[in-house]
Amino acid sequence: MRTLRTTLRGAAVAAVAASLAAGAAVTALPASAAPTAMNEGRTMAKAATTQADQDTASKTDKPKTKKPKVKKSKKAAADPDFGANVTFIDQTWSTDQINALLDSVNDEEEMSQDRHQVFFEPGTYGSAAGQDDPATATGIVNQTVGYYESISGLGAQPGDVQINGALHVEPIVGCPERPWECAAPGSLNNFWRSMSNMAINPIQRPVGDDAALPFPAGVTDPHQMRWAVSQAAPMRRMDIQGSLTVFGRYGEFASGGYLANSRVAGTIATGSQQQWFTRNSQVGTWDGGVWNMVFSGVQGAPATDFGQDLGNGAKGVKTTVDNTPLSREAPFLYRSDNGELAVFVPNAKTGSSGTDWSTSAGSGTSIGMSDFYVAREDVDDAASINAALADGKNLILTPGVYELDAALRVDRADTVVLGLGYASLTPTAGNGVLEIGDVAGVKIAGITADANVPESATLIQVGPEGASVSDPANPTTLTDVFVRVGGPWEGKAVTSIEVNSNNTLLDHIWAWRADHGHGVSWDGNTGAHGVIVNGDDVTATGLFVEHYQEQQTIWNGERGRTVFYQSEIPYDPPSQAAFMDGDRLGYASYRVADHVTSHEATGLGVYSFFNQGQDIRVESGIQAPRTAGVTFRSMTSVFLNGSGGINHVINDTGAPAVGSFASPQVIAYP
Repeated sequence: MRTLRTTLRGAAVAAVAASLAAGAAVTALPASAAPTAMNEGRTMAKAATTQADQDTASKTDKPKTKKPKVKKSKKAAADPDFGANVTFIDQTWSTDQINALLDSVNDEEEMSQDRHQVFFEPGTYGSAAGQDDPATATGIVNQTVGYYESISGLGAQPGDVQINGALHVEPIVGCPERPWECAAPGSLNNFWRSMSNMAINPIQRPVGDDAALPFPAGVTDPHQMRWAVSQAAPMRRMDIQGSLTVFGRYGEFASGGYLANSRVAGTIATGSQQQWFTRNSQVGTWDGGVWNMVFSGVQGAPATDFGQDLGNGAKGVKTTVDNTPLSREAPFLYRSDNGELAVFVPNAKTGSSGTDWSTSAGSGTSIGMSDFYVAREDVDDAASINAALADGKNLILTPGVYELDAALRVDRADTVVLGLGYASLTPTAGNGVLEIGDVAGVKIAGITADANVPESATLIQVGPEGASVSDPANPTTLTDVFVRVGGPWEGKAVTSIEVNSNNTLLDHIWAWRADHGHGVSWDGNTGAHGVIVNGDDVTATGLFVEHYQEQQTIWNGERGRTVFYQSEIPYDPPSQAAFMDGDRLGYASYRVADHVTSHEATGLGVYSFFNQGQDIRVESGIQAPRTAGVTFRSMTSVFLNGSGGINHVINDTGAPAVGSFASPQVIAYP
């Protein structure tokens, strides 16, 4: 049975946009947009909330303010119907009108089932007059970016959409009177939001309730914008014409971000940001680092200092790879010269560095809307979407939660599947949600998979078992693909992502067995493995895998490569006996199979926080065969909190991180 919540909320936001377009004032969203109680699974998520949910609610449950009037221009006649959860903003909108719309979509709760995509048409938005003194700035585009919100420009180049102002993310303020005393939760749960394909001249001011606090979180230095996020919050194809801070104003915790194909002219200040991956970008100055900061193909990146003595007991945490071994930028929707929408699909590259914003024929392929099936969660199901795929169409998944009684089947080479606004897929019959056939060159981008009940064996499968078709020059690519097992509702899946095809690229993956939310317990949201790689010549750039109950990542294929890995082992094993790999203490997070003869990985962090009061040990965070062809560089284990910990960083090498805070490092192995 389809849950009514998403459709009603989507209709409510659409009503805001429609009222703005008609020039009418808008007050609160209708009562029908309020959350509904559910039980187990997608249609039965538990109504009870965890403390984390309550913390989030305290931030987002705010009264709606009155929205100003706006006159919105008509979309091109050729544009398809993207449904109620996609909004197009153009230059007929005033800054007040833009900020009002953004404020109507930025307050979803952490486990909401609502999704939003906002597009800016090419043009300039906001005034630059206050750039030197943000406290006096007026007429700027200035709003926070919330859960399940993607904001993207529709230009062929990032500079085709110029924003004077800030689209920013702030930490949760735990102690309004003394924010410097409350580092948690900060930005630790600032997941599932994104920004892409725009130029921003940073002029930031605090907004909403934050502006009324005695110490607002949203204050920054002139020419600086804040993007204080953790996982699943990518920034791509951005031109930040100033500086960027990726942690809270008062040092609140943040835990893992991703920046790609972007230019930051000024300083990137990382402060309390625990780990960060930057790929194929250009930066002015990099400042800071906590445990694991990795740069791949980044012009202006700092020199590698991982493991080096910096004085006063500090050790370096930065690792730079001069050129990214294999990369492909994300497909994106843009407005072509003829005024029609198209999707540009960049080519894959080897040994690359710096930004590449070209949309020339030599840089990729532009695909018109006539070659896409535009799916909507309120009208489509697995049968209708699979029929379109079987008919040779590419696929756009508009924002929403798609309940699927069968996996989406991609059996045509070079098919593009593009999700907008965190489009989410959930199984209803113990099935997977996406299966790619034995074909090459498939591109999957911008989707979230949510496990459900009954249990699925595998949620996303790249190639069937024994797959043999691949193309090194045109790898099947998964970009910004996120998986959750539990959280929105109870879910179970043995394996989240299984890669059987050779020459596959995984670019920014977060596979997460939920540690908070609905249906979360050791026996509730069960999941053994986040990512299993069986194919050869598979590359991962930005791999986040967390809290699974056995090995988080298993690598069986030859010649695998990983650049940046972040993982927390599960919080909740009830006993050591429940967390044993045969006679080995615990399960390694990153496991390279004993038969593998060639593998390389750079920049790995594995963290522990056993919170059941038991002395639970993991023999090593990384386990791999000791052979010349299997090499690791820049590894750390971290004891975050709780009890027990990790005895070694890799195999029998590295100091323990047990019993109290520690972050031992291993520079290279073997």
